Amino acid sequence: MTHKMLENGYPKGLKQSDIDKESIDFAIKIVREAVELWVKKRERLKAENYPKELEQPKGVFVTIYSFPEKELRGCIGYPDPARSLIQVLIDSSIEATQDPRFEPVKPEELDKIIIEVSILTEPELVSVKNPLEFLEKIETGRDGLIIKKGFRAGLLLPKVPIEYGWDTKTFLEQLCIKAGLTPDQWADESSRIYKFQAITHEEKSPGVA
Repeated sequence: MTHKMLENGYPKGLKQSDIDKESIDFAIKIVREAVELWVKKRERLKAENYPKELEQPKGVFVTIYSFPEKELRGCIGYPDPARSLIQVLIDSSIEATQDPRFEPVKPEELDKIIIEVSILTEPELVSVKNPLEFLEKIETGRDGLIIKKGFRAGLLLPKVPIEYGWDTKTFLEQLCIKAGLTPDQWADESSRIYKFQAITHEEKSPGVA
C-alpha cells in the first residue's frame, strides 16, 4: 500500500534513485526476518547482502498490525536521518515488537501479523508568521507532522489523517494530543511544527510483501 505520492511516484526528498522498488521490497523482508528472529530467540538480526541504498541515512517507522483485523500491535521509529536505513530498520523492528502500549508480540502471533515500513524524508520546520498559515502549508495525505514544545514531542505519519478522515486543523489538534499537549498548542508561538513525507509499504498477508 503506497499513500499519496508526487508525480514521479516518490515524495519530495525521496527519489527513485535513492530508494528503488528492490530496496523497498528488501526492507519489508528484512523487517519480517528481524521481527521473527527477535520474537523467537531474542536475537538481533545481522543483515547481509542488502542493497547499497539501505546504507544511506533515512528516518524509518515500523508498524505491526494483527491480521486480518489490522489492529495496531506496535509502531516504533526514528524520524531523524542519523543512522543507516538498515540499522534503523532492524532496531525499529525489534522495538515495535515491544511497544510499551501493548503486550509484547508472542511467537504464536507471527503468522497472524503483517508488517508495514515507512521510509521518511528529513523533517522540515514549517515557518509561519501567523498560525493560520499552517492550514495552507500542510497537506493531509502527503505530509506527516512532528510537534516539539519544551520537553514534549509527538509524531503522526502521513497516512493517519487519511485513515481517520481528519482535516488539517484536526490533524494538528490530534498531533498535540499525541504529544501530551492541549489540542490548541499547535498555534502557540513556542511550538515547533515539522513536516515530512514517506514511502509506505506493507505486507499483503503475513510474510507476503
